Amino acid sequence: MDISRRAAIMAAAAAPLAGLAGKAAAAPAGAAGEIAAGAALAPRPPMGWNSWNSFAGTITEAQALETAAIMRETLLPSGYDVFTVDIQWYEPEASSYTYNSNPVPALDAHGRLVPAPNRFPSSTRGRGFAPLAQKVHAMGLRFGIHVMRGIAREAVKRNLPVYSARGVRAQDIADTSSICSWNPDMYGVDMAQPGAQDYYDGLFRLYASWGVDFVKMDDMSRPYDAHAPEIEAAARAIARCGRPMVLSLSPGETPVLRGDHVRRHAQMWRISDDFWDEWPQLEAQFTRLENWTPFRGPGAWPDADMLPLGRLALGDRDTRFTPDEQRTLMTLWSIARSPLIMGGDLRHLDAATLALLTNPEVLAVNQASRDNRPHFVEDGVRVWSATREDGTARYLAVFNTGKDARDIRVPLDLVGAGSKAVVRDLWQRRDLGRVQGTLVASLAPHASALYSLA
Repeated sequence: MDISRRAAIMAAAAAPLAGLAGKAAAAPAGAAGEIAAGAALAPRPPMGWNSWNSFAGTITEAQALETAAIMRETLLPSGYDVFTVDIQWYEPEASSYTYNSNPVPALDAHGRLVPAPNRFPSSTRGRGFAPLAQKVHAMGLRFGIHVMRGIAREAVKRNLPVYSARGVRAQDIADTSSICSWNPDMYGVDMAQPGAQDYYDGLFRLYASWGVDFVKMDDMSRPYDAHAPEIEAAARAIARCGRPMVLSLSPGETPVLRGDHVRRHAQMWRISDDFWDEWPQLEAQFTRLENWTPFRGPGAWPDADMLPLGRLALGDRDTRFTPDEQRTLMTLWSIARSPLIMGGDLRHLDAATLALLTNPEVLAVNQASRDNRPHFVEDGVRVWSATREDGTARYLAVFNTGKDARDIRVPLDLVGAGSKAVVRDLWQRRDLGRVQGTLVASLAPHASALYSLA
């Protein structure tokens, strides 16, 4: 059943992608080169921290540096190395998860968003994020920013000149009919207009001059075909900017049928809208991750979104996930090789959450496995398997998504482990002995188990 589902998705994905810009789908040689370039940028799922779940759009330079220092001590030793400042760092009056309806963002002379100096004082005199990025880099971390698709409405209102495009101004390239449904900051860019690519090239040259390593680009993946020209423009601009940058597209739900296109132009892409700490949202991610199986690999990571663990929502509460659900979240993201981007406030990081995030045997599944795939056994049960990167063992993840405790029986041969195996519980980090024929996992509701089978 799993094989037929994957075959159906692959067959559909191979069909012509009508409406996409640039005819890239018809160029297999170029496609191979683009995928290889992406693999060099993100050979394994990125790991890091992002400010959205903790700070909304309000993070300041002082808070960023405090958090980065904690990240260096607590998460960096386990491989979490991407530190990302999320949305509206350019908005002087950002105060919550609700956006100002008429924002006046900080801009440079060419209509490019720059950090609001009242929140990021080191950004004055045209320095942008360069001083903050330099300090983050000195901690051994990579520096990431969130940006919105398009050009600032304020730049269009002022009709500012486009960087390096002689005689072209913001109103010449803005598509004022292309707006984000949930954020009032930007207009889309009409990529058919002269100077449109120059605008994106200038944008990413600015980010390169700041020392940006990772760009989360929002309002991209939906509606996908309408935004495909700007997805391609961003990827092209990164290739020209002179600095390696990972491109992460947001939000979802990215259409699975556009998998071939998205994996050629980005290294991460969201498979859902914003993911928060509610069981129905976690349960829904199982099917989405299953559907993206054909497109997962080095440089191409379907992104189930950030980990809403620990203290969240401007400090108002801790995660609503139960301990079993938190482990299920980490198990699913690991076996499906979703990027691991912590969202909780690291200033309030507790021992249990830190242990959950840094179990080395679980992280090895996320970072060093292959052939990750779902198996379909029965209702209320989810089973995934993978192969250890060196081929010496199989990984097995078992989930009880139902409301009652149950014993889940998994035939070893179903998951490619042969007739018998030595079993190790990766969460408990202890050997369970030899199992023959069938492994039985006794799981509470919403609980999971993660094993290696050698």
